[in-house]
Amino acid sequence: MFSYRHAFHAGNHADVLKHTALMAILQHLTQKDTALLVVDTHAGAGLYRLDGDYAQTSGEADEGLLRLTAKPAASPAPGKKPPAGGASKAATAERAPALQAYLDMVGSFNAKGRHRVYPGSPFIIHQLLREQDRLKLFELHPTDARTLLANIGQLNAGRQIEVFDQDGFEGLKKFLPPPSRRALVLCDPSYEIKSDYPRVVAMVSEALQRFATGTYMVWYPLIPRPESHDLPRKLKNLAIKAGKGWLNASLNIKSNKLGKDAAGEVVRPGLSASGIFVINPPHTLKAALKEALPQMVALLGQDQHASFELESG
Repeated sequence: MFSYRHAFHAGNHADVLKHTALMAILQHLTQKDTALLVVDTHAGAGLYRLDGDYAQTSGEADEGLLRLTAKPAASPAPGKKPPAGGASKAATAERAPALQAYLDMVGSFNAKGRHRVYPGSPFIIHQLLREQDRLKLFELHPTDARTLLANIGQLNAGRQIEVFDQDGFEGLKKFLPPPSRRALVLCDPSYEIKSDYPRVVAMVSEALQRFATGTYMVWYPLIPRPESHDLPRKLKNLAIKAGKGWLNASLNIKSNKLGKDAAGEVVRPGLSASGIFVINPPHTLKAALKEALPQMVALLGQDQHASFELESG
């Protein structure tokens, strides 16, 4: 149950999608003066070292953040064709505002030109909160919970941030509805066990009954498992049943088919695609992602299977 550690995956393409969307949502919600409650049901450790053993072992940041921040390749010599897919052109193009905001956020945690530290959602959220806002963080993994508590302690945020070493699926209930009647809930479990999928649906269903006007953002992996592909459909049904708006966005960077290395050994491609589903999304979110997602595909895509989807209702 506790085998998953986000430190292995920090800064990967899924984080690029998730955190770009998270920031776009928060930047809109914090324009209104009324206090905002933010709940992160699976907060992780909060901060991650991209030059540490975990991240170096997986190398996943190389397919995400570090690919976005790499210097553009030199122009091809006369008579030579540029790289396929238009990545060279995209690398020199001006970034979409939502994507640039994400890159600026990560950059603010690092010395100029270096990317050694990756801020998880708790630290990204904290950077965008105002004095009147509150943040509740849940993390059940014992090691990550202790690390999260220590990392948050460095912020001297006082009562603005609370950390709970509890099950976020259950812990969310006591904070809905919030006194201010404004809330954003981020739910991004590891899905390492199949029961996470129905628990997400059950949590969102109950949350909508308790507080129908909250904004709910769910991240999910797109893997060869029926539960994975059924999840956004079930969330869509919940939104429609509740009469609420919704948005679904996904990013795929490469084929998810098994391959073989030079020795003939089977190589698993790892996570190649993921998505976010938002209920009661800000009206500005679709336009922000419509501009950012094509750039993510151009910059992060590794083969002809790279693509994105964006739909709303």
